[in-house]
Amino acid sequence: MSLKNRLIEYTQTLTDIQIDHPFKKFPDYKVLRHKSNRKWFGLIMVVEKNKLGINTNDKVEILNIKSDPELISTIKNSSGLFPAYHMNKNNWLTILLDGSVPFEQIISLLDYSYKLTI
Repeated sequence: MSLKNRLIEYTQTLTDIQIDHPFKKFPDYKVLRHKSNRKWFGLIMVVEKNKLGINTNDKVEILNIKSDPELISTIKNSSGLFPAYHMNKNNWLTILLDGSVPFEQIISLLDYSYKLTI
């Protein structure tokens, strides 16, 4: 099972969430949000690696999550973690879903995002 599918499966165990596809132009993008307040805590998409500063046009699945600015400044240049693609770089972080970040770390960061946006 792909990291993306494992992530979606995990997300469905959380309380009060919905996964939707709000972008007609990008039907494969998945927004992870709270049903009650409609706030996003994650965005799954596919982008070219060069958009993250990686010198290739290959595509990669990513997860954008909300986080604390201090935590972001500490970890944003760790393997597989980047300043957020197409989001506020002070409050969002991009995680590669290519195996470079352990699944347990992804879940920990996603849980933190979930709690920040309740």
